[in-house]
Amino acid sequence: MRHMRRGDWGEAWSISDEVLRARFGVRDWSLPRHLQAVWDGTPLDGRQVLLRCYHGLGDTIQFIRLAPLVQARASELTVWAQPALIPLLRTMPAVGRLLPLHDGTPEVAYDVDVEVMELPHVLRTTISTLPAQVPYLHPPRRDMRAGTGQARLDFAVGLVWRSGDWDYERRSVPFGFLEPLRAVPGVALHILQRGSALEERPPGFGILSGSDDILEAASVMRGLDLVISIDSMPAHLAGALGLPVWTLLASDADWRWMEEREDSPWYPSMRLFRQRRPGAWGEVIARVAAELRTLAGARGLSGAT
Repeated sequence: MRHMRRGDWGEAWSISDEVLRARFGVRDWSLPRHLQAVWDGTPLDGRQVLLRCYHGLGDTIQFIRLAPLVQARASELTVWAQPALIPLLRTMPAVGRLLPLHDGTPEVAYDVDVEVMELPHVLRTTISTLPAQVPYLHPPRRDMRAGTGQARLDFAVGLVWRSGDWDYERRSVPFGFLEPLRAVPGVALHILQRGSALEERPPGFGILSGSDDILEAASVMRGLDLVISIDSMPAHLAGALGLPVWTLLASDADWRWMEEREDSPWYPSMRLFRQRRPGAWGEVIARVAAELRTLAGARGLSGAT
């Protein structure tokens, strides 16, 4: 992972090749799906390929960008994806045949299978060859100002502060740190957060605009000016839609965000706001609030209410 963090992806694939050779012909089906290595080294060219989406929703959204490259090489591509994502993935060109992932075996013939997060290794992807054209998902756009009473010029900002269960404490921002965002004039906060975290929100803090339907959530995002999210699925979704998105990261963030960068080769429209020390969310939110004030001022909104 240290090579991936540093951007030396070619060296990372050399190490992955050694691991692949060491486990040749061995597949441990007893492991949890997200820990299973799937690809056995078989080339994809001219074959029926099954693309398994065994990780999180955000992981599928991030790595599905590589599906058209597989489609161009394979005789047939089937994507076995999380059911909640299939309506959204249908908006992507050249994504292949979509089937809902379940606990059984896939009802499709295939010659070679690969997990979606293995594709950069399979395709020998580097930072310079990574498909970074956005958007690559194309849901309809929803007008987020209609019927809300929001001023026409208000800057519409989506907000997500808590992750799912995996690595929750490190990735999530305690709600109390978010108060400075409400104080920025000319900004209308749209709460995209879902689940039990909504219980942390006091009455009057932002406009409830989220949806458990991911296609609908994507349409809502397209009607916003900016999305602010912790490292979770909504950040990947906003990036894949080509929307301005500010991603809030722990000091020891996941490898995909690399090291000491404020941008991401995965998502050209994304900015990264990193903790400078573990747990220091207060200074991260202070920087975000300052940037929001600057944005509002540049748009002539600094005096708005």
